[in-house]
Formats: sequence, C-alpha cells, structure tokens
Amino acid sequence: MIEDTMKAWHHVVTSKDEAALDAILADEVVFHSPVVHTPQAGKPITKLYLTAAMHVLNNGTFKYLREIVSGNHAVLEFLTEIDGIVVNGVDMITWGADGRIIDFKVMLRPLKAINLIHRMMGEMLQKLK
Repeated sequence: MIEDTMKAWHHVVTSKDEAALDAILADEVVFHSPVVHTPQAGKPITKLYLTAAMHVLNNGTFKYLREIVSGNHAVLEFLTEIDGIVVNGVDMITWGADGRIIDFKVMLRPLKAINLIHRMMGEMLQKLK
C-alpha cells in the first residue's frame, strides 16, 4: 500500500495534478508548515498549502535527493533553487491504513530560504484563494 501512495505522491509532485492530490489526502489530514505556528487541520487547507507549494517550489529545479520509508511514514529530502537561493527541505509524510495522507510536515533551511518561501507562499496563497 505504501508503495502505491508514494508513487501517487511523486505523480502529484511531477505533474502538479490537484485532482490526484485531493485523492491521496485524508479528510482529517494535518499540515505543518515551516512558517506557520499552528498546525493546519483538514483537507481543504492542506490541499491549498500543498498546491501553493507545488507552484512555488516546483519550478524546474525541484528534485528529491533521498527518500526513507518505514511502515506508514516517509521522509523525503528535497532541493530547489529560487531567485538564486538554494532551498533545502524535508517532507515528512504519514499515511493512514487506507493509504491516504494523514499528516504532512515540511521543514526548510537555510534561514534565507525560509524567509523567501514565507513571502512567496503568502503571495501564492492569496492568488489561489
């Protein structure tokens, strides 16, 4: 099951397929942003944040460097470059028994990248609302 969900996640990232994203998110999914203090609960807000991130981060330079999967958890390290700033991050994903994502946490580095992503995500979220 986890292999199918991982394959579906990679499809979402490479294709920016919002319908496929919707299909793999559980209704009760919780999103943990690297720049928002509180966890964002529920499918609509999580889908909004992940869709915005796909537009901001996945600009042709985005790539996963490594992937660690254990049980129903995955850690995926990524790298992208935006406006000359190298952004290094980690997606930590947990799936439920049905194979849909129930928890998604993003961590970023360095500080310069966090500040850039914070600004760009805010702008993209306004466009998507």
